[in-house]
Amino acid sequence: MIGRIRGTIVFRNDPYLLIDVHGIGYKVFASHTVLQHALLEQDAIIFTYTHVREDGIELYGFHTASDLQLFEQFISISGIGPKTAIGIFTIGKREEIIHAIQQADVDFFTAVPRLGRKNAQKLIIELKNKVGGLTELDLSSETDREKKDIITALISMGFSEKEAYLALKQIGDSGKNATEKIKRALQILGNV
Repeated sequence: MIGRIRGTIVFRNDPYLLIDVHGIGYKVFASHTVLQHALLEQDAIIFTYTHVREDGIELYGFHTASDLQLFEQFISISGIGPKTAIGIFTIGKREEIIHAIQQADVDFFTAVPRLGRKNAQKLIIELKNKVGGLTELDLSSETDREKKDIITALISMGFSEKEAYLALKQIGDSGKNATEKIKRALQILGNV
């Protein structure tokens, strides 16, 4: 397994780089961060994951060992392959990705090509214990937009995100529309 490459970037064709290491060119599919800093004819040190398939070997490269570890956690989830996993790094940096997992932000992950809503939910469920989840994931899809709107409204009234989520969880389906649910949440939070 190739775990790290140190060499000269001789060719770039996003999403991959060709890195010359003592006369051997390694094709490395690179994360967005690596691509941002990649300059032709410059030396680079890239942490790599070696993916072996029956029809070939692919390398996936990252700026830091921490990014590589997060990538390896992604591909350990059934239904998420290396190309999808590296695609997650195109929508955000490691800190943003971890924050999205902690906040159970499914919409953040559905922006990744080939990563549908169900796999995004699975990713959050499986990784939030490893990165520390701050918010419970609601698996219902019909009312997600309404719930986000209600939570945003409560936050704008001065409540914390956690308080808003807890109030909304207590309400359940007791209100018919968003306005009624906000009124009920305010009663629960003691402001009415």
